[in-house]
Amino acid sequence: MASREQNERKFLQWINLPDGGRRYWRDVEGHHKGFARYVKEVDSSEQTTKFYQEIYNAKGELIEVHEIFPIDKGHQKVQ
Repeated sequence: MASREQNERKFLQWINLPDGGRRYWRDVEGHHKGFARYVKEVDSSEQTTKFYQEIYNAKGELIEVHEIFPIDKGHQKVQ
C-alpha cells in the first residue's frame, strides 16, 4: 500500500473526493501521438479502490479506457 506522500510524489495531480478519498492521475506522452492518463482512486485510508488507464488521441479526445483494478477488463473503445 502506498502512503499519501508516495501517491503525491508519483502522480503529481489529484483531487479530493466527497467520501474523503482521492483521485490521482499522471499523463504520459504517447510514442507517436496523443497521451495516456493513469488514474488511481483511493479511499480515505489510501487503499486503492480503482486503477485505470485512459488513452487520448492527438486532439485530446478520449478513445479508450483500460480498467486494471479491481478487475482487469481489458481495453474498451469509447464511442
